[in-house]
Amino acid sequence: MEDLDFMGTPAKPAPPPKPKPAVAAAEQASLYQPRLALEFFKLGGSLEQFSAGKQIFAENEKASGFFSKGARIYLLLDGEVLLTRGGKPLDLVPPGDIFGEMAAIAEAPRSATASARKNCRVLSLDEKQFQHALQQKPEFALMLMSVMAQRLRRGLARLGAAKQLTIEVLEHKNTLDKKMLAELQHTLGDPVPSSATAGKTVVTKGALGACMFVVTRGRIAISVDDRVIEHVGPGGAFGEMALVDRSGRSATATTETDSEWLLIGKDEFVDMVKARPAFGIALMRSLSARVLHIGKLLGS
Repeated sequence: MEDLDFMGTPAKPAPPPKPKPAVAAAEQASLYQPRLALEFFKLGGSLEQFSAGKQIFAENEKASGFFSKGARIYLLLDGEVLLTRGGKPLDLVPPGDIFGEMAAIAEAPRSATASARKNCRVLSLDEKQFQHALQQKPEFALMLMSVMAQRLRRGLARLGAAKQLTIEVLEHKNTLDKKMLAELQHTLGDPVPSSATAGKTVVTKGALGACMFVVTRGRIAISVDDRVIEHVGPGGAFGEMALVDRSGRSATATTETDSEWLLIGKDEFVDMVKARPAFGIALMRSLSARVLHIGKLLGS
């Protein structure tokens, strides 16, 4: 597999009518790094081949638990994969793209069916292989989170414009269990958590930021244009997008009760993922759950 290189891959062919993004679509042009993805999958991926017309995975397939019962994520080496939902085409996956990652990471059913449109070769990763690769190349976690973050920003912007939409609040906690929280605090040098009393603004939509937050006590409300979309409790995280693009905050965070939190910068994140891949997986799961939740609210 040493000769595989996507830097000269032809432009993505025109997708079927009414396309929707696979891994990144429009975002991928600026954020997705095919070479980094290839390096990551080559660290432990299994080479598989699918003949034209062969189904790779089916819509609504559900594996309970992260990557369990054979759930895998894929990198397309050559050929073409068609994604469909309800029998209708969504997108074409070209060589160099990854697919199937959202459901595996978020512990959610597959949102689409993937089939080989042409004879395909792929590299696939199961949970053990994914964690092994993540430990050696934690930068992949940041790259994948950047793609998710931009999706989330666009979804939140659409949500803000949909004033009449009924909001189902996402209850978000225990992204990190007590042991992982303790390890994180130790890795950070056992700092005294930042704190605020109930009713205080932690971050404001539009403000610039360079760190994420992990709640250790209390409850934080995440809102877009004064509408609460999420509650974050102990072990939950928010503000992850600042780690990857340092753009203005996409939502406002306000303490609902007396609360405490830890601040994590980009370098601390990379160090923690390298030492404990499960940490990166937990944060990717948190971000992917947000993407899927906003998508559900918008009906996409």
